Amino acid sequence: MFKTYEMDLAGRKLVIETGKMAGLANGSVLVRYGDTCVLVTATASKEPREGIDFFPLSVDFEEKLYAVGKIPGSFTKREGKPTDKAILTSRAIDRPLRPLFPKDFRNDVVIVGTVLSVDQDNSAEVAAMIGAATALAISDIPFNGPTAAVNVGLVDSEIIINPTEEQRKKSDLTLTVAATESKITMIEAGANEVPNSIMLRAIKQAHKEIKKVCKFINKIQKDIGKPKFEYQSFEVNQDVYNFVDENFKNEIKEKVQEPDKTTRDNNIDEIKAKIEEAYQEKYGEDALEEHKSDIAEALNKVEKKCVRDMIYYEHKRVDGRDLDEIRPLSCEVGLLPRVHGSALFTRGLTQVLSVATLGMISEEQTLDGIDDEKAKRYMHQYNFPSYSVGEARPSRGPGRREIGHGALAEKALVPVLPSEEEFPYSIRVVSEVLSSNGSTSQASICGSTLALMDAGVPIKRPVAGISTGLVTSPEGDGNYVMMTDIQGIEDFFGDMDFKVGGTDRGITAIQVDIKCDGLTYDIIKEAFARTEKARKHILKDVMLPVIDKPREELSKYAPRIITTKIKEEKIKDVIGAGGKVINKIIDETGVKIDIEEDGQVYIYSSNSEMAEQARDMIEDIVRDVEVGGIYYGEVTRLMNYGAFVDIGCGGKEGLLHISKISNERIKNIQDVLHVGQKVTVKVIDIDDQGRINLTMKNLSSHSQQHPQHKNK
Repeated sequence: MFKTYEMDLAGRKLVIETGKMAGLANGSVLVRYGDTCVLVTATASKEPREGIDFFPLSVDFEEKLYAVGKIPGSFTKREGKPTDKAILTSRAIDRPLRPLFPKDFRNDVVIVGTVLSVDQDNSAEVAAMIGAATALAISDIPFNGPTAAVNVGLVDSEIIINPTEEQRKKSDLTLTVAATESKITMIEAGANEVPNSIMLRAIKQAHKEIKKVCKFINKIQKDIGKPKFEYQSFEVNQDVYNFVDENFKNEIKEKVQEPDKTTRDNNIDEIKAKIEEAYQEKYGEDALEEHKSDIAEALNKVEKKCVRDMIYYEHKRVDGRDLDEIRPLSCEVGLLPRVHGSALFTRGLTQVLSVATLGMISEEQTLDGIDDEKAKRYMHQYNFPSYSVGEARPSRGPGRREIGHGALAEKALVPVLPSEEEFPYSIRVVSEVLSSNGSTSQASICGSTLALMDAGVPIKRPVAGISTGLVTSPEGDGNYVMMTDIQGIEDFFGDMDFKVGGTDRGITAIQVDIKCDGLTYDIIKEAFARTEKARKHILKDVMLPVIDKPREELSKYAPRIITTKIKEEKIKDVIGAGGKVINKIIDETGVKIDIEEDGQVYIYSSNSEMAEQARDMIEDIVRDVEVGGIYYGEVTRLMNYGAFVDIGCGGKEGLLHISKISNERIKNIQDVLHVGQKVTVKVIDIDDQGRINLTMKNLSSHSQQHPQHKNK
């Protein structure tokens, strides 16, 4: 049955329709926010997936270019692989939903958000996140929601919920918050050095609006929601768990307390072998074969309990650090001789190599998505090869993790980059993870800052990144313990990975992954305080002693840039028919040239002399012809009565009459001039029809050698 529900969200109507589309899905809704329309479906398999120890949730945010009236630019003229923005939105939908499913649930669940129409003032991301929670709420899929989300902007110090396109352009903050009625379940942000206090206030204000949406979804669920289906529980076998816990808990606790990740992993493998041997001895070989997977799961659960109990009750970490202690840090720059900038950042066993490359403005990344953003000049890419975790897997290219971590580092650094006018380069930074034991994304922020400074990019201030972790009380009483600079095992067994990048002045990026039912304001406030203290330490005591400011000189292998500005109507003269003119300049000088629509010209070359020559040639082409001006031109045609000379200025020709060549009488012009000859001439007249008359007479020797305008 078709039904419509509506509410006011940030001063605009939010409409949720159900019962009209996608009726075979377990749950489906069409979300309308302004003219933005997103169809969100939730489906679940009838049976659990065999042989897995995790919840198989899949989320896809599908951008359809017809939603913004565009035909795809690909050869096939259809949407190809998801854009980075679509992948990031899929992750944003996933993260607040995943912790709200039952922990023992193993049925496949697929959420699909299909963008049907886009109004740039109203976020398709927000519509999809609200739609996903609603589709799950009204479905028969087990789910402990709802959750909802809003965007937040900061314009002229005013916090704005779901800012319009115009407001987003002026905003110092791009924040997405997801939450239940009681707790925050996700934070994703890019910011222009926003202080902790303002960021927390923005989150609280977002939550105020989110609570209204959650109540709205609850109302819909009460009205049309289906009863949740019963599912096969995949809780660990209790008898096997008791066997492992009673006989090996103390040994597991002892062996897990090891600073070195490889040694710790080997210790656990040895214990697993001992458990299997003991189990076989007690229950027989057949029982062992039947319960091998149960033993592995029980071992993992006991190990998790040991790690969490040590942190919560003893304030003790597996590597021996204090709760607020950062792992050993080191960094260096200028490692690679032929690149434009490089840095190596090491935090414990985590190690990231970042490499910066400078290029032409035209080398910026072209974007073909549903947003109005057409291109970006700063590109940050993150690679996570299997060898970084000691595994032997072939590389399959960047996945969602790589794209997500790269985007986080990009957000962190964009606010401190110089403007295009200040530094007219496209900039690419690639972070290669060489070794991973947690916080690789934050190491890439630190390493990339150093690489940019090594490349001579005049960033406003250096940026560092750090994460905090969380272990909540086993009693569920709301108490918790927080750790600074979490390593892999603390991320895996903990409740939170709260990543913050920023300068000494404020936050530039946030990404929060949560495994519990959400975060309180107190937890968020403490996380901000801890990360601020840690990143200031990293900046002051680790990074700045290595390189305290951007290098004044670019690498000799980096392109140099000379700029000039020409009138828009002169662009065609510089380019020429079929690119003939500009290609000639490029061929003669070896430079690269970008010309913007507004007439801004960028000339790139490692040879400054050639770059200046190219600029002179361009300026000659666009210069207006002036009476009395002296030009260095080329003879293009000979006639009985004189010669035609190309004086530049967009290919303008003037007539050099035979009587104006010399003070002496010339009988045959071919005796003194030939086609292709370079001559210095003076404009003596421009008639009403624009015809140019030239002379070579009475030019000083100085003018002959140094004409005012050169067309080389």
